[in-house]
Amino acid sequence: MNETVVSGIRPTGKLHLGNYFGAVQNFLKFQDTYTCFFFIADYHSLTTHPTPAGLNDSVYRVLAEYLALGLDPEKCTLYLQSDVPEVAELYLFLNMNAYKGELERVSSFKEKAKSQPDNINAGLLTYPVLMAADIILHHGTRVPVGKDQEQHLEMARTFANRFNRLYNVNYFQEPFAIGSGNKLVKVPGLTGGGKMSKSAGEADSIYLDDEPEVLKKKIMRAVSDSGPATPGMHKSVPVQNLFDLMALVSAKDVIDFYDKSHTEGSIRYGDMKKQIAEDMEHFIAPLRSRIQDTLKNRELVAKAAKTGMEKARESAGKTIREVREIIGFRPF
Repeated sequence: MNETVVSGIRPTGKLHLGNYFGAVQNFLKFQDTYTCFFFIADYHSLTTHPTPAGLNDSVYRVLAEYLALGLDPEKCTLYLQSDVPEVAELYLFLNMNAYKGELERVSSFKEKAKSQPDNINAGLLTYPVLMAADIILHHGTRVPVGKDQEQHLEMARTFANRFNRLYNVNYFQEPFAIGSGNKLVKVPGLTGGGKMSKSAGEADSIYLDDEPEVLKKKIMRAVSDSGPATPGMHKSVPVQNLFDLMALVSAKDVIDFYDKSHTEGSIRYGDMKKQIAEDMEHFIAPLRSRIQDTLKNRELVAKAAKTGMEKARESAGKTIREVREIIGFRPF
């Protein structure tokens, strides 16, 4: 059976190193192996009420960066969620069979309700329904998701199965998570906490178009510790983060040198950070160049969006026609 991979990204600004190693690298492999639908989730972003200009700029940037990084509109379907009105129609149909109690129990909704009590909108509550519509609209069978999205994927299966039971059909398949097949790549933030995140602020993330001086300044300010008190001392979390970043871009002999220095208790974090900054610039430079060129090429980006819209609507239109008939919306 040919697997269909579906994945969306909220347009919240520039892509960072975590997006690249955690998602884009896998997408580049998937587009050569599976039927792939990759979309910019601009409907989802409306729960935070972005300004029109801000939304437009963010959507354009993410699409341009995806193209610059190698996603090919001829190999995959790369589109804007809002260009496919069938998403909203399936979202409506699924909402009719989604229940308030089950949606209120979703962990992400409870966290959002706690962190933004003045903006508990219906979109937040029904976020898993829209996500389910995104996936099953294209009969997605595989979804690249992190731990924080596993509950949403479980609910997508629930809504797909509920539709099938309600109308006594075997129409929607159950979507499941897909991994890269490789060891999970850890991309930590620079502020000493967890994974790299835009929400943690500019200082936590390395963006794929950061200029050399910005890149170096961020890395030199990365959190470390006072150094190993005794030889063989276990690495602290912030220091392990530095080694994890180094592992992404540095040669094995360089990593081994600093690992040995830490074990011996002679490591100099300033020197290590300079090395990471140098190797990171070597890695980022070609990506930055391609991103800057693509951002200027509005004709290329617009053409990709149009191609993606046409391909996505062809798939979505077929699903909606069949769903409407199953539900009973037939012409007389």
